[in-house]
Amino acid sequence: MEPLLTYAGEHGALMVLLITPLLWDVPAIFTVLELNAMMPITGGYYKWVKYALGTKWGFYEGWWTWLYTFVDLAIYPVLFVQYASFFFPDLAAYKIPICLTIIWASAGLNILGIVPVGKVSLFLSAAVLAPFVVLFVVAFYHHTGSVSVAAPSISGIPFPSLGMALYTVMWNCLGWDNTTTYAEEVEKPIRSYLISIFSAFVLVIVVYVLAIWVAQLSGIDHAVLTDKGFPALGVLIGGHWLGALIALGGMASTLGIYAAVLLSVSRVPQVMSDDALLPAKLNKLHSRFQTPYVSIIICSIIVSLMVLWTFADLLIIDVTVYGAGLSLEYIALIKLRVIEPETHRPFKIPLNIAGLCLIVILPACVYFIALAGAISSTAEMVKPAVFAIAALMSAEVVWWVIKWRKGSPT
Repeated sequence: MEPLLTYAGEHGALMVLLITPLLWDVPAIFTVLELNAMMPITGGYYKWVKYALGTKWGFYEGWWTWLYTFVDLAIYPVLFVQYASFFFPDLAAYKIPICLTIIWASAGLNILGIVPVGKVSLFLSAAVLAPFVVLFVVAFYHHTGSVSVAAPSISGIPFPSLGMALYTVMWNCLGWDNTTTYAEEVEKPIRSYLISIFSAFVLVIVVYVLAIWVAQLSGIDHAVLTDKGFPALGVLIGGHWLGALIALGGMASTLGIYAAVLLSVSRVPQVMSDDALLPAKLNKLHSRFQTPYVSIIICSIIVSLMVLWTFADLLIIDVTVYGAGLSLEYIALIKLRVIEPETHRPFKIPLNIAGLCLIVILPACVYFIALAGAISSTAEMVKPAVFAIAALMSAEVVWWVIKWRKGSPT
């Protein structure tokens, strides 16, 4: 979240941070909750889209999500190195070996199963939240000036910067469908997902808003915050000890999210191989832990290559590919309402079909504004955008290869 003030400025940061999740996240959350309540099965979003739109679009959903998650996973080891550099400034020179260590240690944890990953993720979640609670308390205790909020406005923000501001918030608030891929491994999945997703959304937005607001009140230079991250804000407000505490929290955050995301994505190729859309070996389970270890290993190999991209590049690729897959989930939601209106849904969005169509326009607008901003930016920013579009188009190529090798799937 640190680059947001650089992209959106004092007057636009909180405005973008509050409005974007309402337009981008809320429709996604309600879509995920309704579809998961209707079909809480292993494979989650892939199974929903396949059931509603057919095998081809199900494959697109699975393929795009697989690709986006490779990119998403590559971000976290890179961020780990950045936060760890607070303690060891020369650590950036060893970025690749450190990233590889994180990738393969997490692969080993995931092979052990869902319960160890869940317990570790919960512990690391507490480890990242606690330093920010301390930051907020210290910041408001020592703040001597007026506590105010800058007048909200996006006037004067260059369009490419607005696009990157949107990408920053969108990335920090995506992935609500990730956890549905292992729904059959969760006790009382419908109730569990309702409670956990709503609780997580509120907690995430409150922490993000307070973090950016405290940064504004502190007067920290935006470039320093972007380059050094929230640990620099901690040093400014409370001293080196608070900066160190936040750096440790950032390291914990990256490790926890990496392990949790790898857990979700490893189940997608597993169910796609069941449908003969990917090689059957991907579905091979560990003899002791009953986890898709081949899929986990392959994911880890590809992520090991993706860490060569910069953070900003990974951000653009990640959100662009993810948004395309999310659009198929919206279409699946609407089609299932049309063809199966009487099917029991323990959770149902209180809107008719026309209302659903209007709601899904909102995230689409945010998505295309962000993409247009990236494409209209510098040549360096165009490269990841073009790479993302090429990644999306690769689904059709692979689909034709599947048809050629196995005949036309139905």
